Amino acid sequence: MAIQGIESVVQALQSTALQAGGKSAEAGNQADFGAELKAALNRISETQTASRQQAQDFELGKAGISLNDVMVDMQKSSVSMQMGIQVRNKLVSAYTEIMNMTV
Repeated sequence: MAIQGIESVVQALQSTALQAGGKSAEAGNQADFGAELKAALNRISETQTASRQQAQDFELGKAGISLNDVMVDMQKSSVSMQMGIQVRNKLVSAYTEIMNMTV
């Protein structure tokens, strides 16, 4: 998944929101949507990395790693990636819809 593509969409949405609200770029104590999205992408990446590492350790025959655990972790990784793709698709769809609105 292209993180740069998502970040550019998030930045465009934030700038549009700031222009519409006439607010400054200060977020204060509010949660930053872009930061939360990036953190979620980092968690997906960490899940995939851990899954790959565990599969590699299983292939090398390291003790304490069962096939069941490897398969479950690989499935978790796959599901988290699919969720990330769906979130990206919804963001792009929402951005496109907002940009096509007449004012």
